[in-house]
Amino acid sequence: MMQWMLGAVISLSVISAALAGNLDAAAVNDAARPAKQIAADKLNASIVKLEILLDRARFSPGEIDGKLGENAQKALKAFAEQNGVASDKTIAPELWDKLNAASEGPVLIEYKITDADVKGPFLKELPGKLDDMKPLKALSYTSPLEGLAEKFHMSADLLRALNPDKAFDKAGVTIVVANVPARRELPHIARLDIDKKNGTLKAFDEGGTLIAFYPASIGSPDRPTPSGTLKVTSAHENPVYHYNPDYKFRSVKSKKPFDVQPGPNNPVGAYWIGLSAQGYGIHGTAEPDRVSKSASHGCVRLTNWDVRALGEHVKRGTPVVFLDAPTDSSSEQRRKSVGRRASN
Repeated sequence: MMQWMLGAVISLSVISAALAGNLDAAAVNDAARPAKQIAADKLNASIVKLEILLDRARFSPGEIDGKLGENAQKALKAFAEQNGVASDKTIAPELWDKLNAASEGPVLIEYKITDADVKGPFLKELPGKLDDMKPLKALSYTSPLEGLAEKFHMSADLLRALNPDKAFDKAGVTIVVANVPARRELPHIARLDIDKKNGTLKAFDEGGTLIAFYPASIGSPDRPTPSGTLKVTSAHENPVYHYNPDYKFRSVKSKKPFDVQPGPNNPVGAYWIGLSAQGYGIHGTAEPDRVSKSASHGCVRLTNWDVRALGEHVKRGTPVVFLDAPTDSSSEQRRKSVGRRASN
């Protein structure tokens, strides 16, 4: 049985009394399958529930924002395919039932803000350019709200919507948050597939079963992502970002190499998985809302919490297959062969 970070079931009436509007804990926890297609830009209680269920099933929608956007749709499609259920513009009853059966407990629960959540130090403002990050001692969060949102895999807007008139910078305040695990448990990862066209990363076990799915930002015209098969060479949290002037980023004026210190708002986020091509890796981001919606500088970018879950379970030597085109019979056979070699 999966163990959630906050396991106690909270009285819905207590939570609901603290909330305003129709997006409250009771509405989300009791939400039924949406009977019709939901607009991608509309905040919806059923979609909040859907995204949290996908996250708990290891099919990440990226940032949980309560909207059926591109990343949530990708995760839903992958979950449907893995479970042999048809995926359409509407959510099939069987698919909704399988998602609900994949984990236990309410999707929204109460959380009491701790001293550590509000202690800081916090940045007054995150610089927009790498040159301006050089003198900073750490690339910390800019506010307790930002840290809390990331802690529970949520957008700041959704956290505010669920907690109107609540102060996020005061220890002891009780807020409503997504009931997601603090640490993710994954089976042994035998292979990673990175789909450059569709902006996704998939983790497979030795038998070729999909065990985790993540939306990803992949490559850019300035520095495209590699092709072929690489291997994992390292994995560690709180990476220092090393800028090399050979990168020739248009937004960087410095002609000399420099470092940007660690922190969740570091250019490579809070976690780094090194790959066998020099300078390339799978890493986090300071902008979880832009994952798969903007290009990277050649690396593969996930949310901080997704890359941490992946990095804590992937081993050195794990094959990382970069897919340049839609899956065909030859590429499928090649990936199966890689998976077999990895398990030997």
